Amino acid sequence: MGPVRRDAEATKALILKAARHLLARHAHADITLKAVAERAGVSAPLILKYFGNKDALFARVMSFDSDADALLDAPLSDLGRHMVRHVLASQRERGADPLLRIAFAPLHGDHGDILRANFRAQVTGRLAARLTGPDAGLRAELAVSALVGLGVMYGIARGPHLRDTDVEAIVNRYGPLVQAQLTTEP
Repeated sequence: MGPVRRDAEATKALILKAARHLLARHAHADITLKAVAERAGVSAPLILKYFGNKDALFARVMSFDSDADALLDAPLSDLGRHMVRHVLASQRERGADPLLRIAFAPLHGDHGDILRANFRAQVTGRLAARLTGPDAGLRAELAVSALVGLGVMYGIARGPHLRDTDVEAIVNRYGPLVQAQLTTEP
């Protein structure tokens, strides 16, 4: 039997997850490819093969595009509930909510500016573009604020009542709060 072949997409996902984990805890400048490789269980040259260099890797890590695709993947009429479910599922299934990376932006100097700009364009900007009626930008930011707060309470503060409650029960209570920002009164 020959050497075991890696699943390239699964390996890239492991590398991105490791880089996100480290970026949430350390300044960008303090993170080495070796540290990312160790956390992902791969070699540093493999990271270079898949991403080119550290800057290219972290450009992907600082993007919210694919996370926003999943977060916003529902009809507007049910988007609040979907978004709440998505945040909780991310926390419970993956141990992290990709949106929470924005909470750590102040730690990253110029890279924090990139993270904030990407978040505004790729998350709140895309959401605002889907909304009709007045103050779409404000309403999008308020809806996302509620989601980030939920993620912080669940994943960082580790609220025991929140963590012990069934996801659908939380969706039923919190989804309408988010939805109220998304749809205008008739």
